[in-house]
Amino acid sequence: MVDASWTKERVEDHNHAEDVMVRVEQGVLRGEQKVTVTGDTVYYSFKGIPYAAPPTGRWRFMAPRPPLSWTGIRNATKHGNVCPQIDGLQNMLFVPGSEDCLFLNVYSPCLDPESPLAVMVYIHGGGYAFGSGNDDHYGPDFLMNSKNVILVTINYRLDTLGFLCLDIKEVPGNTGMKDQVAALRWIQANIKNFGGDPKKVTLVGESGGAASCFLHAVSPMSRGLFHRIIAMSSGPLNEFNTEFEQTRRAYVLGNNLGFKTTNPKALLRYLQTVPVRQLLNTNVSVIAAENYMHFLVKGYYLVPVVEKDLGQERFLVEPIECSVKKGLHKADTFIGYTSYEGLFSISFIENGKIVENYKRFPEVLVPRNIFYESTPLMHMIHADLIKKFYTGSRLKALNTVQQFVNYFTDIFTYPIFRYARRLSNFNRNDNIYMYQFASVSNRNVLSQEGIRYGLDGVAHTEDLYYLFHPNALNLPIDENSSNLIKQFIALLTNFAVFGNPTPDSSFGVTWPKYTTESEKYVVIGQNLTIAAHPSPITINFYEYLFHLAGLKF
Repeated sequence: MVDASWTKERVEDHNHAEDVMVRVEQGVLRGEQKVTVTGDTVYYSFKGIPYAAPPTGRWRFMAPRPPLSWTGIRNATKHGNVCPQIDGLQNMLFVPGSEDCLFLNVYSPCLDPESPLAVMVYIHGGGYAFGSGNDDHYGPDFLMNSKNVILVTINYRLDTLGFLCLDIKEVPGNTGMKDQVAALRWIQANIKNFGGDPKKVTLVGESGGAASCFLHAVSPMSRGLFHRIIAMSSGPLNEFNTEFEQTRRAYVLGNNLGFKTTNPKALLRYLQTVPVRQLLNTNVSVIAAENYMHFLVKGYYLVPVVEKDLGQERFLVEPIECSVKKGLHKADTFIGYTSYEGLFSISFIENGKIVENYKRFPEVLVPRNIFYESTPLMHMIHADLIKKFYTGSRLKALNTVQQFVNYFTDIFTYPIFRYARRLSNFNRNDNIYMYQFASVSNRNVLSQEGIRYGLDGVAHTEDLYYLFHPNALNLPIDENSSNLIKQFIALLTNFAVFGNPTPDSSFGVTWPKYTTESEKYVVIGQNLTIAAHPSPITINFYEYLFHLAGLKF
C-alpha cells in the first residue's frame, strides 16, 4: 500500500544543487538533486533530455527520427525548448520556442531503489495546440514526496507542426502523436537507469493529454509501451478530438498563405519554408460554422487522424470506436472529471462574442461529432433541443453565464461518460475506475470566478493543482490543501503501482470498478464517497441526440 501521508521530517541543510550523473543510450547526463517545495523530500531531476533528433528544416512535419548521441557530459539541469505555439490560456500569446523541441524531463526519488519504481508519464493538454511538459505548470514535487513513482513529462509538436495531414507518406498526419510514441520508446530503453520499471508504465493526461492516452491504448505503434492510463477531464470522443477534412485544411492553409496548388508534395515543400509564426493558430475552417464555434471549447481543427496506408508506420489505422468494439483497448483505466468543468469558461463567456455567436447561429451548439454527420435541417432540430434543455424553451437562446457554464460542463463530461460506457461494454480488461474530483481549497483559483454568479464547483484543470506544483503560479499550501494533495497523490500513485486506487483498507473505502450496469464512481472531496449513475439527466439527453443523429456507438 502507498502511504497516504508524507514524512513529517523536513530536509535540512541539503545541497539540493548537487550534481548527479546518469548514463542513457545516447550518452551521459548531468542532473541535480533538489528538494520538494514542501521541504519533505530530496529527489533527482533531469531536464531537457532529447528523445528524438531535431525535427527542423527538411524534417519539419515529418515523423520523429532516433535521438542523436553526444560525447562528454550533457547538462540536464534546464528544460529544453518548448514547441512554438500560441497560448490560448494567456491571451493568445505567441511563444516562439523552437522547432527543436523534442525533449522530456525525468524526476526520480531514488536512482537505485531496492526494486524498480513504477513510472508515470504525463502528456500535457492544450487541444494539441499549446502547452509543454515543463515545471512552470507541472512541477514534480508532490509526486516525489510519495517516493514510490518516477515522473516523466514530455514536449511534443503542436498545431500545424504536429498535426498537418497531406495524405502522403512523408506527412500522413499524427506527427505529434508519433513524437509521443518516440518518447515512450525512449522511456522503455532508458528508464531503468533512473530507477524505473519499464514494465510498469502508466500514461497520465489531462484534457487533450487524456484524449492522447486513449488513442495510445488502441494504436499499434504504442503496443507494449505502457500498461495503465489515468485520464483526467477528457476522452477520445470529446469535441476537440473530432477529425473532419484534415487534408482539405492543409490546402486551405496554403491558399491563405498565398500558395495555390493541387500537388501535396509542392505544398509540403512550400510549407517547410514558411516562418513558423505563420503556421500557428491559423484559420483553416472548411465550413462557415467553424468560424463561430469557440475554439477553447469546441476545439482546434488540427487533430489526430486515421491514417491512410501509404507504406508508413501508422499511429491510427481505424476510428477508435472500431478498435474499442474489437477489444483492442486493454489498458487498466482510471478516468475522471471535475465537478463543474465549465467554470473555466467564464472569462470567455464574459467577453460577449461567444454569447452573440451562439445566439445568432444556434447550430454551433450541436456537438461537432454530430454536426459533421448531419444535414442543416438536423442541425436546427438538434439546436432547438439543446436550447430547450438549457433554457426551458426552444425559442430562447442561451443567454446567461450559468446556462453557458452548464452547457460547456456537459460537452466536456458527457463524452467521458459515453466512452466509459462503451469501454465497459467492449473491453476485455474490466479494470476500469471512475472518479469525480470535488476537492476545494485555496488552490482552486479558476472556480472562484463562479462565486459572482452563485456557481460552485471545481473547474476544468483545477485537479492538476493537486497533482503538480505549478511554479508559474503562486498557489498556497495550507493544512487543508496539503491533506487534499496527499489524498489525490496517494490514489493516483496507488493506481500506477497496483492498478487499484484503494488496494487496501487504509482509506476506509473499497473503490468499486466501473461497469455499464452499476456506473459506480467515487467523489474525491474532503473524503472519498461512493456514488453511482453520474449526471443521468445529461447523459439521457445527449444519448438521445446521438441516437437521433444515427450515431450508434
